[in-house]
Amino acid sequence: MATKKQASKSGFGRKFIIALVLIVILALGATGLFYYSRYYGANVTDKQEYLYIHTGATFDDVYKTIRDEEIVRDSATFKWAARNKNYINRVKPGRYRLKEGMSNRDLINMLITGRQEAVKLSIKNFRLKENFAAFVGKKMEADSASIMALLDSAEYVKKLGFTTEDVYTMILPDTYNIYWNSSPKKILGKLFGEYQKFWTPERRQKATDMGLNPVKVTILASVVDAEALYDSEMPTIAGLYLNRMKKGMKLEADPTVIFALHDFTIHRVLNKQLATNSPYNTYMHTGLPPGPIMMPSINAIKAVLDYKHSDYIYMCAKDDLSGYTNFASTVAQHLINARKFQQALNQRNIKH
Repeated sequence: MATKKQASKSGFGRKFIIALVLIVILALGATGLFYYSRYYGANVTDKQEYLYIHTGATFDDVYKTIRDEEIVRDSATFKWAARNKNYINRVKPGRYRLKEGMSNRDLINMLITGRQEAVKLSIKNFRLKENFAAFVGKKMEADSASIMALLDSAEYVKKLGFTTEDVYTMILPDTYNIYWNSSPKKILGKLFGEYQKFWTPERRQKATDMGLNPVKVTILASVVDAEALYDSEMPTIAGLYLNRMKKGMKLEADPTVIFALHDFTIHRVLNKQLATNSPYNTYMHTGLPPGPIMMPSINAIKAVLDYKHSDYIYMCAKDDLSGYTNFASTVAQHLINARKFQQALNQRNIKH
């Protein structure tokens, strides 16, 4: 009898141990699944392409954005994982690309390490500094006012070798990769660095040989670009203006008058507008204007550096209104060309 009781107790004990082990395994499995789902489970939605974290933001700010913009399916698990990984004390500003199905772990690791995606800032031929600043303000964290404040700061631009009038020549149209939360100084510093790369010793020497410097080349290029509808004519127009400068003649470029008036709806410059008193009016003042009248294209800058040699002094748009130009070496030929063009405008009732 004792032996049977002992065997029964022994069997019960084994069953109890097995049951206990199973319970522990299940508990561990449940715990593992709990942690896995919170760390490794897909949580990021497709509602937003980027998460923007502003400079100075706290974890509460980040969490509010993630919750309000429905960046994750379960914001509570994100918050739990963020606290466990101590992200709350390691917030970094930036523009972070989101991928649908990212886990809390992947998202938080990206935010902790600051692996943000740079903005491809495609700068085009903006006419005015204000246009450029407004564009940057829409793409970056820095606002347009802060960009303009630097461009208008005589102290700041002097350190870069410019004046507030000609600093716009520093900005070349191109696509730049810049971090979204970069400060205004870092943004302009990046552009200045690319400007320095563009102006190689060879290009600087070409400018010197023409009696100019990079700033003056770019100012002239802005006038050339404003005059030329077709890139193919730019070297000829550049050579014509250089001829006028060498002879001490005024440039007499209509686009400079339009810039002086800041009325870019003008299609036909009239005599009364030519009397506009402005340092940008090249009908009144000899030489280049004090600053660019637009952001010239790279092709326009290269056209000035590699201008076409000729004896042209005058130019006038062709009377077929094709946008191409009639060039002339004498006043007599220029007057004939100009008369034809004016008649073409009159016939089409283009008065201004």
